[in-house]
Amino acid sequence: MSETEKPKLFYGYVIVAASFAIQWVCVGTLFTYGIFFKPLLGEFGWSRAMISGASSLAFLFVGFMGVFAGRLNDRFGPRIIMVVSGLFLGGGYLLMSLLQAPWQLYLFYGVIVGTGMASHDIVTLSTIARWFAHKRGMMTGVVKVGTGAGQLMVPMIATALLAAYGWRTSYLVIGAAALILFVLLAQLFRRNPQQMGLLPYGAESMESAPSASAEQGLSLHQAARTRQFWTICLAYCSVIYCLLTIIIHIVPHATDAGLSATSAAGVLATIGGVSMAGRFVMGTASDKIGCKRAWVICFIILIASFFWLQITQELWMFYLFAAVYGFAHGGFFVLVSPMTAELFGTRAHGVIFGLIYFAGTLGGTLGPFLAGYIFDITQSYQIAFWVLLVLSIIGLALILTIKPVLSHTDG
Repeated sequence: MSETEKPKLFYGYVIVAASFAIQWVCVGTLFTYGIFFKPLLGEFGWSRAMISGASSLAFLFVGFMGVFAGRLNDRFGPRIIMVVSGLFLGGGYLLMSLLQAPWQLYLFYGVIVGTGMASHDIVTLSTIARWFAHKRGMMTGVVKVGTGAGQLMVPMIATALLAAYGWRTSYLVIGAAALILFVLLAQLFRRNPQQMGLLPYGAESMESAPSASAEQGLSLHQAARTRQFWTICLAYCSVIYCLLTIIIHIVPHATDAGLSATSAAGVLATIGGVSMAGRFVMGTASDKIGCKRAWVICFIILIASFFWLQITQELWMFYLFAAVYGFAHGGFFVLVSPMTAELFGTRAHGVIFGLIYFAGTLGGTLGPFLAGYIFDITQSYQIAFWVLLVLSIIGLALILTIKPVLSHTDG
């Protein structure tokens, strides 16, 4: 049939490219928070716990609003959600340029930027899951390479802006760029291939491809009654506690150890650069060895990096940590969406993924704040980093218990 003939360029690849760019913008700007950490400390004299708390609130809103974004994406598709997200994300950064008081930090960054970030994984990766029946892990990996590229490039751009123009003007530039790019990229999204008379990549016929109204898998209610759902929620909570703590605190920790601001930003950029390899390699590997084994590999690498972090003091040691940790960091962010589809199907992928993501952001909410609080009390990150090691071991133990869900039928 003509409406199912494959075009020269499968439109799913356009979705992948747009999702890559969304990840670049959103997560790249997220990684700049550590760059602005000490300038805010210097100007306002606030505690590290207070500044970390705003990022924790943002991660809480990412998870909380992500559940709604997933539900709305399942019903209405991604385009309008991405436009609204861009308005919040860019608007929040623009408002950060006017920052004067702690309540503004928590409103502008914690609430508004956090709401804007809520769709970047839920909507893009759920859409990818619908467009690709095969190579789902690989395409998720390609999209999440955009995150690594953003982590590599945007902090360096922010560092240059900060040195040249100060933090207020830097936030103006970041906010305007984020708003414009998000709104433009949103126009490229389509909910699923059936809307364009296409098949998901790898589906052999229209009959074998689930329709928009009858995608296969468990409902949210069915998934929530399985042990696997709660196990992956707990494991992801432990992972994101660890990862977001590093994102926020590795730059101030490195400068405390004597690294220059530029070198510390380079450590953060190295995490982003190496994470691109982790995202692509682990995303591709998950298609071949399964998501569970891929998670186990990432946990083992993460645990090794946290052992190394306990003795890291010199520049080369920080860069070695960044390289090892960065690979695992990237891999984790690739695996949760395809594992959700692998365990529960795509029928309610958006909202199930959204709830798992929310569980992760609970960890991301606690981690940076508690690390800052521990530092304020002890004047050291040592205890905070030992907590990361323990939680990563717990996460590995949880993942090892996961077994396949018996049915993806409507039941």
